[in-house]
Amino acid sequence: MRGLGREPGQWRTSSHSGGVNNSCVEVVLRQPVVVGIRDSTHRDRVELALPVHQWVTLLRLADRA
Repeated sequence: MRGLGREPGQWRTSSHSGGVNNSCVEVVLRQPVVVGIRDSTHRDRVELALPVHQWVTLLRLADRA
């Protein structure tokens, strides 16, 4: 799974981390079919859960931007 590594349950920080306010996005493979997304500056807040097919679509759209 692109961007998630091969270890389910382990959060990964975006390679684009940093910048002016050091904000970033983190992702995790929760189950074979669910991807979790959260704000790295607010890890204690809610995460967004997407089905894998929606995660793949999001990545494809981001590559076009």
